[in-house]
Amino acid sequence: MIVSRAHQFKRVFRSLGRHILALLAWDLFVVVIVKVLGWEWIASRDIPLAVYGSTIGIVVGFRNNSAYSRWWEARTVWGQIVNSSRNLARQVCAGLSPNPEISAMQRNVIYHQIAFVYSLRQQLRGLDQAPEIQRFLSSDELAHLANEKNVSLALQTRIATVLRDARNREWISDWEWQSIDRTLSDLMASQGAAERIKNTPLPKQYDFFLNLFVLIYCLLLPIGMVSALGWFTPLGSTLVGFMFLALDRIGRNLEDPFENSANDLPLTAITRTIEINLLQVLGDTALPEPELARDGVLW
Repeated sequence: MIVSRAHQFKRVFRSLGRHILALLAWDLFVVVIVKVLGWEWIASRDIPLAVYGSTIGIVVGFRNNSAYSRWWEARTVWGQIVNSSRNLARQVCAGLSPNPEISAMQRNVIYHQIAFVYSLRQQLRGLDQAPEIQRFLSSDELAHLANEKNVSLALQTRIATVLRDARNREWISDWEWQSIDRTLSDLMASQGAAERIKNTPLPKQYDFFLNLFVLIYCLLLPIGMVSALGWFTPLGSTLVGFMFLALDRIGRNLEDPFENSANDLPLTAITRTIEINLLQVLGDTALPEPELARDGVLW
């Protein structure tokens, strides 16, 4: 997620630079063939640029609203994961009388919960999960997880099993178990919501047709403007075309909030925050440092 206002022009030019240069070259080409070669028949004041622009603007706005809704829903889901992780740690650690066995169980649950959020983050980003969770799990557990199709689900199942055993040993009362079970259910619901967002992209028709409409409009811009603006056509046409290209790119950047790009959710920072919070509940003092923005981007 971009958190710095600095260097925005560099990012925009890096993303749209080739498109802007191509649009400028087309604008200059139209001006030259009309003003130098005298092909006046190409220029046309009758092209309804305002109507086309308004229509495309409505479609782009609808698409961008849909993309931002997905991005914000994903952030809400991860906010729920943060809260549920804290609740689980509090329920497991604050309600039980400490002894060596219970303390070991509490640390086991907390470590598995931290591994869960890291595993889910890597799963959503399409990255390898093992390097991020191996410091929280034993070698036997890692070997068992290697055969799992959904590692995050397996970790949550393991947490439930450990807590069930604690209940059977009467470390946890029935009332406490019901509360913990609701928290575990909330975590599963949040995981399912995140997977739904990841696995259900916006319909590809949005990308294809919207990109086609913007392209056609940018090609028509200098043809409709050259009669009125003359040699200044590239100034007006390129600027308007850049606006539509930028709006189209914004929607594309927000469409998948788990793509691990500069515009996506800062899952690395969020999962690090969860790790710090849960280790703090355990009473650990050697806590990792929060994730900081690098080059204006919080990952």
